[in-house]
Amino acid sequence: MDTLSYKTVSVNKEHANKKWYVVDAEGQILGRLAQEVAQILRGKRKTCYTPHSDCGDNVIIINAEKVVLTGRKMEQKVYVHYTGYPGGQRVRTVREQLNKKPIAVLEHAIKGMLPKTRLGSAIFKNLYVYAGPEHKQQAQNPIELKINTK
Repeated sequence: MDTLSYKTVSVNKEHANKKWYVVDAEGQILGRLAQEVAQILRGKRKTCYTPHSDCGDNVIIINAEKVVLTGRKMEQKVYVHYTGYPGGQRVRTVREQLNKKPIAVLEHAIKGMLPKTRLGSAIFKNLYVYAGPEHKQQAQNPIELKINTK
C-alpha cells in the first residue's frame, strides 16, 4: 500500500501572499458589498484560509459616498453614539451620516462583519475607504474587482 503524506498547511501573516484589490462602491447595495469585502479581508475565498491568522487581502473602496440602501433605510436606519456625558446620546440617520462622514457608513458595516478580537482589529487595518474616485495606493498596483450586488 502506497502511503501519501498529506500535510495541513497553516498560513501565518508572513506567508499569506496578500494581494491588493480596488472596489467601486458606486451603485452597490451597502450590506451586500460589505459582506463581500469582509470575506475578502478575512481571506475566506482563499484555499489557504486559516481562521486564527490574518491571511486575507487588502481592499481599497472608492466612491463610498455613492453607496445605495434599499427600502426606506436612508431615513429609518440610525447610528447611535454616546459622548460619555449626561444627555450625550447622539443619533444620526444614514442620510446625515453620508453627508457628514461618507466613509464611516461603509467602515461601520464592514467592521460589524469581522471578528470582535485583536485579529478583527488587525484585519480591519487592511481596508482603505475613500469617498471619491481617487485613492493613494497606486504604487501597490491594485487589481480592479467587480462585485455584482445589484
